[in-house]
Amino acid sequence: MATPEPEQHLQAPETSTSAASTPEKSFQPMEVHDPEAGVDQEVLGPPWMYKPMFKIGKWQAPWFASPETQLVLVSFVCFLCPGMYNAVSGLGGGGQVNPTDVNNSNTALYSTFAVVGFFAGSIANRVGLQLTLSLGGLGYFLYVAALLSYNINQNAGFLIFAGAFLGVCAGLLWCAQGAVMMSYPHEHEKGKYIAIFWVIFNLGGVIGSLIPLGQNMHSKSDKVDNTTYIAFLILMAVGFVLCWLIADSKYIKRKDGSRVIVIKNPTWKSEFLGLWETLRSDSYIVLMFPMFLASNWFYGYHFNSVNLAYFTIRTRALNSLLYWTMQMVGALIFGQLLDMKCFSRPTRAKINFGVLLVITMAIWGGGYDFQKQYTRETAKADMDFMDSGYIGPMFLYMFYGFYDAAFQTCTYWYMGSLSNNSRKLANFAGFYKGIQSAGAAGMWRGFSLDAVKTPYMVEFASCWGLLVGSMLIASPIIFFKVKESTSVEDDLRFSDETATDVLGGTTVHDDSEKPESHEEPSPQKN
Repeated sequence: MATPEPEQHLQAPETSTSAASTPEKSFQPMEVHDPEAGVDQEVLGPPWMYKPMFKIGKWQAPWFASPETQLVLVSFVCFLCPGMYNAVSGLGGGGQVNPTDVNNSNTALYSTFAVVGFFAGSIANRVGLQLTLSLGGLGYFLYVAALLSYNINQNAGFLIFAGAFLGVCAGLLWCAQGAVMMSYPHEHEKGKYIAIFWVIFNLGGVIGSLIPLGQNMHSKSDKVDNTTYIAFLILMAVGFVLCWLIADSKYIKRKDGSRVIVIKNPTWKSEFLGLWETLRSDSYIVLMFPMFLASNWFYGYHFNSVNLAYFTIRTRALNSLLYWTMQMVGALIFGQLLDMKCFSRPTRAKINFGVLLVITMAIWGGGYDFQKQYTRETAKADMDFMDSGYIGPMFLYMFYGFYDAAFQTCTYWYMGSLSNNSRKLANFAGFYKGIQSAGAAGMWRGFSLDAVKTPYMVEFASCWGLLVGSMLIASPIIFFKVKESTSVEDDLRFSDETATDVLGGTTVHDDSEKPESHEEPSPQKN
């Protein structure tokens, strides 16, 4: 990494401090120089945020307000909150024998999620990521508490309320997460950041699945016991506390001194107007709305119509473990494919679109062959992992998990390739999670197990058809809107920051770590 010489230091322009230098702050902006990290920058937060957290030999950990540290923190929040929620959901029916009330709760969840998620970008930009994530983490804890209560006294009202409340909270949490994952990294490493998040997040589903697997390995009951829910409650409480360690976007600085593009003085009016401005100026994003809709549509089918309907309780726990493990594999593979340095970014977008389309046909084609074997009327939920016919369905369920990660990793990357502006990407993430949740609500209510009793094959066809159709509708964006790089001027059109604010007035670049085609623009010298 390049080490700056003392004579290269430049005095930061006054404009670069205007975003955060306010009379109320108990600290003053100060210049920090770290030769080992190649950083020479003006600090916007307390000085400790910009010091390496620890060293091991010659290697030093990133500072607290670095994109890397914040991504890992957000990933572990999702590991402990939605990751554990996924482990419960993966059991089918929330681990209950009769999934009717759980399905109704999921309908309430995704209905409120859809509404709040669509506007969550404006909320996150106004109140900051720390508070947004903290509110989000609370809902997951309450939902599992409601499942525990339901396991004891069948209090359906509390369960449905908890689902609706979780929808509000989850809309906030996932919007903040998407903004961090897509706007914090440089353009040439967005695939890596998405993969890192997806691996850590789904590790929560993997570890969470070990809990019911171990506790129900010898159980003859067909539902999860109370200790399983209590274990999830403890882990989610830790995740809620961890939310308060997140730093807001205005404090984040990268190794080269550049900053995340944010709005300096957001108001409720400016943020809701910004939401409309995003829809107006980037109206092409509506072509991705069907992909957003499709990205969670299949969960109800996977968890209830396959895992719950076909397998015993301990086998469902094992399937859930394998499902989330393969999510990690899928994210790692596609994260690498999306960041391939040997191809330009537009070429990578096209290659990954083709690969995703091929595996859509292959995996769901195998799913069609499997679904022909049983119907809603003939399903007995008696397939055990000790049975001779288990291996084929097991691999299919594993590939369903792989596919989920592949589809969502690509969708996030396509969105992230359209901008580097944190404000705009928070709105994109809000659109994504809002529409995604509307699709999930429609699936749970319109096709779920005991709500309507739609034939399993109809559920399956809706999933496969929507996935393929949504990709074809989004293809004009993937083929024509993804450029090699997004100019800073384009990203700052609807921001009150300047290029000097974003690029850093005292930046010393380290181009040795970046491919030539992704070289960062040099800051203007005054």
